[in-house]
Amino acid sequence: MSAKKNLVIVESPAKAKTLKKFLGSNYKIEASVGHVRDLPKSELGIDVEHDFEPKYITIRGKGELLAKLRKEVKSADKVYLATDPDREGEAISWHLMYALKLDDKKARRITFNEITKNAVKKSIKEARDIDMNLVNAQQARREVDRIVGYKISPFLWKKVKKGLSAGRVQSVALSLICDREEEIDNFIPKEYWTIDAELLADKDKTVKAKFYGEGKKKLELNNKEEVDKVLAAVEGKDFIVASVKRGSRVKNPVPPFTTSTMQQEASKLLGFAAQKTMRIAQQLYEGVDIQGEGTVGLVSYIRTDSVRIADEAYEDAKTYILSRYGENYVREKRQYTTDKRAQDAHEAIRPTLASRVPDDIKESLSRDQYRLYKLIWERFIASQMPQAQYTTISANIESGGYTFRASGSTLVFDGYLSVYKKNEEKEEDSSMPQIMDGDILKPKDVIPQQHFTQPPSRYTEAMLIKTLEEIGVGRPSTYAPTITTIQARNYVTKEDKLFYTTELGEVVNNIITKNFGEIINTDFTADMESALDKVESGELEWKQVLRDFYPLLKDLIDKAENNVENVKIEDEVTDVICEECGRHMVIKYGRYGKFLACPGFPECRNTKPLYEDTGVKCPLCGGKVYIKKTKKGRKYYGCENYPECSLMLWDKPTGEKCPKCGSVLVIKGTKNKRVACTNAECGYTAEAPAEEDKD
Repeated sequence: MSAKKNLVIVESPAKAKTLKKFLGSNYKIEASVGHVRDLPKSELGIDVEHDFEPKYITIRGKGELLAKLRKEVKSADKVYLATDPDREGEAISWHLMYALKLDDKKARRITFNEITKNAVKKSIKEARDIDMNLVNAQQARREVDRIVGYKISPFLWKKVKKGLSAGRVQSVALSLICDREEEIDNFIPKEYWTIDAELLADKDKTVKAKFYGEGKKKLELNNKEEVDKVLAAVEGKDFIVASVKRGSRVKNPVPPFTTSTMQQEASKLLGFAAQKTMRIAQQLYEGVDIQGEGTVGLVSYIRTDSVRIADEAYEDAKTYILSRYGENYVREKRQYTTDKRAQDAHEAIRPTLASRVPDDIKESLSRDQYRLYKLIWERFIASQMPQAQYTTISANIESGGYTFRASGSTLVFDGYLSVYKKNEEKEEDSSMPQIMDGDILKPKDVIPQQHFTQPPSRYTEAMLIKTLEEIGVGRPSTYAPTITTIQARNYVTKEDKLFYTTELGEVVNNIITKNFGEIINTDFTADMESALDKVESGELEWKQVLRDFYPLLKDLIDKAENNVENVKIEDEVTDVICEECGRHMVIKYGRYGKFLACPGFPECRNTKPLYEDTGVKCPLCGGKVYIKKTKKGRKYYGCENYPECSLMLWDKPTGEKCPKCGSVLVIKGTKNKRVACTNAECGYTAEAPAEEDKD
């Protein structure tokens, strides 16, 4: 009779492969391939009348896998549940306990922050019971999100179309993007000017100075008249150095990555979408086959909001830094401050071994794995290195009664920049020639420039993730799926890395804001995250979260139900005749917003794009201007004579040309509408005609 073995159950086959290498022949590793039980898709699955008791069922397709695991459990001496070390991983282990009918004597929970031999062996020695606080925090999140989704989504179906969804976090993300679009629409640019002076300090050395003001008083230049006054005053005059100040400054290293900052930097520096970053990071965490080493986990756990690192990790980094860079680059352990709202359950994201240099293992990694691992490795090593040090020089330079300022800095010790120079690479050399009080500088060039203030920029993935984190909405595991969902639903579209709302997204956001604004907003959603954290720490019973939340939601649902029932939703009939069957076509909502469809469906399946006539004549050719949509669903204004006429605008044209430069004029803003020139360098604006307020 063969001796019984220990069974270890993980989530993914990739992690199973890595663990096999460490645990030897007495352990058998199997994967659950994610969750095995969940709430049913066909119904709410929560008994609201009986204290929100959940109804869990085996996930479709997992029956065969569970049968196999039950067989393995019978022949095992001990069962170790080794799912991910977070709320969701804890919940998966708890569900496995039930699905496999395990008892506390036979089954134990193990967690490790990194998949290395020492961490895994240590976790088995420290095997524990399931942490029900973690499980309950996950149950509370799951139920709240299920109730929001299953109770609010039907209103979108009634008002717009089937298949749409609302979500506690995704709807806040959509609202942020819609609000930003409105800010941009209503932004009124303001004119301002700058004056740059290039001054000769020596035959071949120049000082670049910027206009500051009059004497010690700072002065804003708002128009050409003010600029001409300064230019006239300094014309033909020398520039005299009034005062020089020399000093030093330091630049601190950045903390090691959290999930959020990793996603932000990977987006900015590597062009990765958040979902792609997490997919590759998961591969690095679970294990990659490295030549000469076998399968090893390269980074620590990748879902974290902490910047803390363990003492052993610091000592590992210190040893590498000392051998590679020398004593000047070694510093005492730097403990970064983690955000107060962070759970701080795990260390920051870091390499499992500092001496595993990215370039040394490049051949064993895919291109994307190498690039992300390099980013994580460099960020961690740099975080434990000294500050970069600069010498600085600043000068007040006077001419014609006006003050110009010049400044420069020179790097004297690179410190952490020797490893992580990502955000400094684009900085120009700002060193400045040595000048003294009383020096006379000859003007080489004095350049006035007109500018206009710019509206707030649209969200990139990195900016959206940063904003969600700052306002306390979502957690490390939710950022990537949230962004994926609002794109998959076609509520937003991404062009040149920027998010734009679609017509469908605007409609959905308006319905949710109008009917459910009390619970789908940044403050409420952030408060909910805090409540879930209290469940995790044992301060709050998990069902109390539902008891507090559900009555408010039910009240809003009842009100919204009455509102929706009072509105009879019918297809809007148009004058467009279906060329296939002769019926009047109707307006429907589709994936990207409105389109024309034949009401004779399914007998007649004719559809066509809906081009709404704006009632404006094209300023270029006199044709009709229609509201059209890009392939991704973003609304724009185009001429009926396209492609012969090239008119394509994101704002509605007035039908007239700019009296100042001859470019096309458009209507800007949603609240305070105005006429504006499409030529960014022109800056012409005027009040919008009164009738435009009706649009």
